[in-house]
Amino acid sequence: MFHVALLEPEIPPNTGNIIRLCANTGCQLHLIEPLGFELDDKRLRRAGLDYHEFAAVKTYPSLQCCLAAVAPPRVFALSTKGSRNFTEVAYQPGDLFLFGPESRGLPVEVRESLPAEQVLRIPMRPDSRSLNLSNSAAILIFEAWRQHDFTGGG
Repeated sequence: MFHVALLEPEIPPNTGNIIRLCANTGCQLHLIEPLGFELDDKRLRRAGLDYHEFAAVKTYPSLQCCLAAVAPPRVFALSTKGSRNFTEVAYQPGDLFLFGPESRGLPVEVRESLPAEQVLRIPMRPDSRSLNLSNSAAILIFEAWRQHDFTGGG
């Protein structure tokens, strides 16, 4: 129903958790190289358990290749620098949710390539840096899926 894209993910357990999340919510996962780990990394497998076979995971050499292959109707980037709250959006099937590397977030040029209303934030206390990548993905995916009455869920 939705697409999740991780730009240059660095931490295997985060990606493993997101593989499990996508398997359980029906989202397709797109990993954009370079990856900070090998896809057969034992930490990735441990976090994703045996869900890798239930999740649609594809890799791409660049963000441009990913966007060309997926051709999503809309791209929403999550960033602590976003100005729009993620709950203010009416999500549509096919939307792509883009997350940046754990250590540095989305590059400025990626954020600025999108309309400002498509750069979203998750509210946090003002003295906080950021949420964990897999937690942020779960928050956004479940809000989008909730808006569609958890279609396909049980």
